Amino acid sequence: MSATDLRGTSVCHLRPGWRLQWEEHQQRHVLLYPEGMVQLNASAGAILGQLDGRRDVDAVIRALEADYPEAPAGAIAVDVHAFLIEAVQQGWIHHD
Repeated sequence: MSATDLRGTSVCHLRPGWRLQWEEHQQRHVLLYPEGMVQLNASAGAILGQLDGRRDVDAVIRALEADYPEAPAGAIAVDVHAFLIEAVQQGWIHHD
């Protein structure tokens, strides 16, 4: 499926061989893959940390809204969708 097929009911997961890890030295999450590493900002780390291969995009948004209740209404949903589309385009994640 392409990034444009991403829906609220889509279930996202990291590509095989990729993993999310907290790097203490860098004080940030990184995405590790066989050829290297992607340094992530806090938002990207929070979103990718919710991807467990079982929760759909809507469930990820609800979890993040619960974690960040001070966020403006609808802002998290916009950010999550934009990030996940970019992550699919970059080849970091897949979705069903």
